[in-house]
Amino acid sequence: MANPLLNEKAFTKAVERTPDQAGWGSAEGKSTWNAPISDGPVSPYISTKAPGQTMTANGAMSATMFLMVLLIAAATFGWSQVTELESGQITIPSWVMGGIIVGLICAFGVMFKPTAARFLAPVYAIAQGSVVGAISKMFNVQYPGIVVQAVGATIGVFVMMLVLYRTGILRVTDKFRRIVIGATMGLMAFYLVSFIVGLFGANMFPTGSSTMSIGFSVLVAGLAAMNLALDFDFIDKAEAAGAPKHMEWFAAFGIMVTLVWLYMEILRLLAKMRDR
Repeated sequence: MANPLLNEKAFTKAVERTPDQAGWGSAEGKSTWNAPISDGPVSPYISTKAPGQTMTANGAMSATMFLMVLLIAAATFGWSQVTELESGQITIPSWVMGGIIVGLICAFGVMFKPTAARFLAPVYAIAQGSVVGAISKMFNVQYPGIVVQAVGATIGVFVMMLVLYRTGILRVTDKFRRIVIGATMGLMAFYLVSFIVGLFGANMFPTGSSTMSIGFSVLVAGLAAMNLALDFDFIDKAEAAGAPKHMEWFAAFGIMVTLVWLYMEILRLLAKMRDR
């Protein structure tokens, strides 16, 4: 799944204030000024909130780790619910589609109401984790050991992107952000059109282990990796602007969505490569 959550619109909403709420740069706490987003000099405005009331990168990482623990636990359950019959066939739990629907509802809920992230993100982690676990078991039955490879590759990509971002080798500029967000939204539109067309029996996705199919999976996995850089940049900007504490859960949810998306794309890519 693509991650359009951590964008400038969400950031702007996070720093909005009503006239009776504390502003970002007012000593009296009555300013309604909204902190801008740019790649230029750091804004001289500083949040007047007391320590512990604003978002921090460490807090976002702690929330991310908590959500990942929930996701892994749910994935373990989902894995155990998929059984392989003696005939070689696989039985899929009937609740998998329900888990997907719950995950989508939570994703849209967080997108339109970031303050609900601390409640909806754990629900998403459990619902999506169970689905990911069941799908992983299906792949692992057909391609033994592929899940371990996919998990290792996902962790490796995450660490690599974090190092590239922290060392400044990869810089998130306005142009970079526009390209990645535009490509991500375009891919989501392609997925939607493909789903609708698929209802009529057509298939727009490159299938099999052809060079085109593998190339498509590489591009999608690469796009998911680039979204990680946007996630890291969002956290840094939100912390610098003194975003509300609840944005830690919003940011953690965004990272989790990106990681799940990246993992599933890597899993499909490895499966295609196994078929060659």
